[in-house]
Amino acid sequence: MCAFFLHLKSTPYFLILVLCVLYPFIMFFLSRKTPPVAEKSVLLHPSQKMRHIPAKCLHVSTPTWWLESRFHFSFAEYYNPANQEFGVLRVLNDDLVKPQAGFGTHGHRDMEIFTYIVDGKLTHRDSIGTSETLGRGSVQYMSAGTGIRHSEMNNGDDLLRFLQIWIKPDRYGLKPNYGSRVFKKDDRHNKLQHVLTDFKRYESEKDAGEGVIPIHQDCNIYVSEADAGVVQDFVLAKKRQAYMVCIEGKLSLSEKVQLDFRDAVEITAGAVEDLPLKLKADENVGAHYIIIEMALA
Repeated sequence: MCAFFLHLKSTPYFLILVLCVLYPFIMFFLSRKTPPVAEKSVLLHPSQKMRHIPAKCLHVSTPTWWLESRFHFSFAEYYNPANQEFGVLRVLNDDLVKPQAGFGTHGHRDMEIFTYIVDGKLTHRDSIGTSETLGRGSVQYMSAGTGIRHSEMNNGDDLLRFLQIWIKPDRYGLKPNYGSRVFKKDDRHNKLQHVLTDFKRYESEKDAGEGVIPIHQDCNIYVSEADAGVVQDFVLAKKRQAYMVCIEGKLSLSEKVQLDFRDAVEITAGAVEDLPLKLKADENVGAHYIIIEMALA
C-alpha cells in the first residue's frame, strides 16, 4: 500500500487529485477579497464629512448566467468586516436580472425590505397571498418580521434592474406585511420624492396603501430624476446620516464630491449643526438618484 502511494505521488494524477480537493477552498478565499477602498473623504467640519464610494469599489457578485449584482455591503459570498452596514442600512444591492429568470422562492425574517425598480418588470409572489408585477419607478416593500417567503422574477423579455435595500427594524418579531406603490415620473421629476418613512409618524401601523411608505425604523428614503443642470437643496439634520447612490447619470454634492454612474457617498451631519447640501445634476446627462436618511449611528 505504501509503495502504491509513493508511486501515485510521483504521477501527474496525484497533482490533479490535490487540485480537485483544494479548488473549492481556493475559490472561496478568492471570492472574499476586499474591493479597493473608497478614494475620497471630504471633511466639512470636525463632525461633518462625506465619503465617496466609486462604483469600481463595489463588489460584483460571482458570475451566473442570469444575475449580476453589485453589493454595497457584505452580502452572500462577499464578506468584509469593515463594510458590514451603514447605520440601520444593512444591505444595498444593485441587481441585473436577465429575462425569464430571477430569485426563486426564499425566506426572510426580521428585516424591512425595500425594492426600487429602475428598468424592466419585476414580478413578486409571496407566502401571504400577494402577486403583482411592477415597472420603473415603482417600489415594493416587506416587513419580514416573524417570517415570509417570496420570489422575485423577471418574466419579461427585457433586462430587469432594481435596487434591493434591507433596513434593520426597530424591534424583532413583527407581523409579516407586504405593500407596493406605483409612482409616475412626474412624482420625482426635478424634485425629491419622499417615498419611505417611519411608522411612528402615523397614528396607526396600518399602511394606508398610498403616499409615503411606512416602515418600522427611523429612516427616510427620497428619489429624484433631475434634468441636466437642475439643482436641488437637501438639508441633512444634525445627528443624522445619509447614504446616497447615483442610479443613472451624474451629479455633484455641494461642489465637493462628484458622483458618476453607480457611485455612492456616505454623508454625516454630526451632532452640532445641520448640513445643507446642493445636489446638482450633470449639465449633459442629468441624474437619477436615491437618498437613504437615518439617525446617526
